[in-house]
Amino acid sequence: MKKFKIKTNRKLNRSLGGDIFLMALLLVFGVFSAYPLIMTASNAFKPLDELFRFPPTLLPRNLTFDNFRDLSELMENSWVPFTRYFFNTIFITLMGTVGHVIIASMAAYPLAKYKFPGKTIFFSLVVYSLMFSPHVTATPNYIIISSIGLIDTHWAIILPAIASSLGLYLMKQFMTQIPDDLIESAKIDGASEYRIFWQIVMPLVKPAWLTLVILLFQRLWTTDGGSFIFSEELKPVSYALRQIAQGSIERAGTIAAVAFVMMIVPVTFFMLSQSRIVETFSHSGMK
Repeated sequence: MKKFKIKTNRKLNRSLGGDIFLMALLLVFGVFSAYPLIMTASNAFKPLDELFRFPPTLLPRNLTFDNFRDLSELMENSWVPFTRYFFNTIFITLMGTVGHVIIASMAAYPLAKYKFPGKTIFFSLVVYSLMFSPHVTATPNYIIISSIGLIDTHWAIILPAIASSLGLYLMKQFMTQIPDDLIESAKIDGASEYRIFWQIVMPLVKPAWLTLVILLFQRLWTTDGGSFIFSEELKPVSYALRQIAQGSIERAGTIAAVAFVMMIVPVTFFMLSQSRIVETFSHSGMK
């Protein structure tokens, strides 16, 4: 009998020229993607005359921090203290993010690991809800929030964020991959459902709920209250910054500083956690 050897070490059939071409192509797309971010950061440190120069320069020739000083003076002279705006943003972001992760995880666990009547239909509705943009659901959301008396409160922003269906979908897809034998073994050892959920299931789906934290943080950090919050003392910091940005052309430098401040936090979060987002989407099937 002939013995066949299986070769396990196979090299990709790719030439050096092909590698150079791919690297050059990725470099071009990388520069193209990073250019708006670099320009936004650069404009924040440019004097007024450089902001209106054509063609625009990528880096500031005369570095200045006057734009941030002007922004600080405007915020200090505002009717509502800047610390109040900042507190509102932190409260909305933390409550909405933590609440969404907890509610979505607890709802996804029975969907992933238990059988009950209507399970398939319910999850199908969750998937279908992802197809609707926020503009489509804006009017129903307002009617519901108004009917329960939450207009002009922070909860008008927090509750819709907690009820978002994206987190339920992601957590369910991740929890489905957890072996049932692992949960059955924990039950045999006497673990309760809550202990299984918090000490076994949640650590195993850490990439999923970390991604939810990142996505919700970015979304709530930039919210301005929309048509739900009218009181000035309840507005988030993004509202105050955008009010400054609506000033005259003399505030072009301040507007550039506002754009940089609003961009730096979400971009930093994404850069520090982009591997988690890619891992979560690749496991959940999200395109």
